[in-house]
Amino acid sequence: MITTIKRFFIAGLCLFSVLVSSLGFAAPQIQHWITDNGLAVYYVSVPELPMLDLRLTFDAGSARDGKKMGVAGLTTAMLESGTESKNADQLAEAFESVGANFSTGSARDMAWLSLRTLTLPEEQKKAIATWIDVIKNSTFPEKDFQRLIKQSLVALEAEKQNPASIASKAFYQHLYGDHPYAQPQNGNEATIKAMKVADLKAYYARYFVAKNGQLAIVGAVTRTQAEAIAKQIATSLKAGKKAKAIPSVKPLEKSEVVRIDFPSSQSHIMIGQPGTKRGDKDYFALYLGNHGLGGSGFTSRLMKEVRVKRGLSYSVYSYYISMREAGPFLLGLQTKNSQVDEAIKVAMDVVKTFQKEGVSEEQLQASKTNITGGFPLRTASNDDIIGYIAMIGFYGLPLDYLDTFTTTINKISRDQVMDAYQRRLHPDKFLTVIVGKKVDQIKNKDSKK
Repeated sequence: MITTIKRFFIAGLCLFSVLVSSLGFAAPQIQHWITDNGLAVYYVSVPELPMLDLRLTFDAGSARDGKKMGVAGLTTAMLESGTESKNADQLAEAFESVGANFSTGSARDMAWLSLRTLTLPEEQKKAIATWIDVIKNSTFPEKDFQRLIKQSLVALEAEKQNPASIASKAFYQHLYGDHPYAQPQNGNEATIKAMKVADLKAYYARYFVAKNGQLAIVGAVTRTQAEAIAKQIATSLKAGKKAKAIPSVKPLEKSEVVRIDFPSSQSHIMIGQPGTKRGDKDYFALYLGNHGLGGSGFTSRLMKEVRVKRGLSYSVYSYYISMREAGPFLLGLQTKNSQVDEAIKVAMDVVKTFQKEGVSEEQLQASKTNITGGFPLRTASNDDIIGYIAMIGFYGLPLDYLDTFTTTINKISRDQVMDAYQRRLHPDKFLTVIVGKKVDQIKNKDSKK
């Protein structure tokens, strides 16, 4: 009953946080320092609510997998399986008994461990101690490892029946070639079957170290308290070494179309090229322009031309995924197999026209209003804030990034958007991935009836 009450209390605090923040927006003030053993710390004081959020982020995503594809995701997932003093159930109970939430995750660039706890002295102390136990003493038990391997293989098998997953993996593979970003985050059947517990332990020992990580602290703690918490966490980590830089992404030299046969009534289509990386000087101009191109739902040009005017797709979108090196510019849609060529042509015509003619002043102002008007809600809760400052710390963005976001967007001119799109977008060098039943197969099947 006590734990249930704490859960409702935390949920209520989260809602209250959103309501308070939406009444008057002020960007969170980020403070930064580095601990004695090299852990970078980013701290934001949010004294209104008795909550504390912590996130340790490491340069340990799937881009570091090498030949052992899937090791980053498996390593991170196993951190909930137990420590030297607690098995998985006991570990979960330790967090739950004080109303704390513990989670892990990984992506192509990074892996992370997160903790949310009340700042009630006893509860906070126990939650942080348990979190540090995970960081310092995870044991990667063989029984849990074997269960995770079986689950991973089942998931890989299920992906073979999911055209969206097939399209996504093929898109990254063909877009990035021999670059680490090409590798599937969850590996493949061969690499997963060959994985050993020793591989996970070695990966954790190499990459989950102070000099390769950042700690984000957000909540109702003072700077002095934050420093004490950071020191406590840092000393649980070995100093280690920062991971080597991953190679830069090569641009596509020519267009390519990849067709993958799949027995579905609709085709999944992904079109794109390498786009932007974090800190890119053109990021804001490209981001603002894409809002009108394909990032604003029913008001975007792609949606109006592809869905509203022609009914070729229920949904069509475009966006930039910015990473440490150039993430993709991606245009995606689903359409009937018989309409694939038409849908692609219409979408590409929209992109080419947008690049040539640009966005009108009226459309640009509407995009600016939509983006800046909604920005306060995207930094309204502790969870939102810690996500942003973890990103800022990981990618080395300016500490005033949130302070200057709306100002930066509002200063961008139509000419800057057009210049960025004409220099950075190359429709004649797009990769197109199509997953669905080929039209000639459909015709042949119909002719036999």
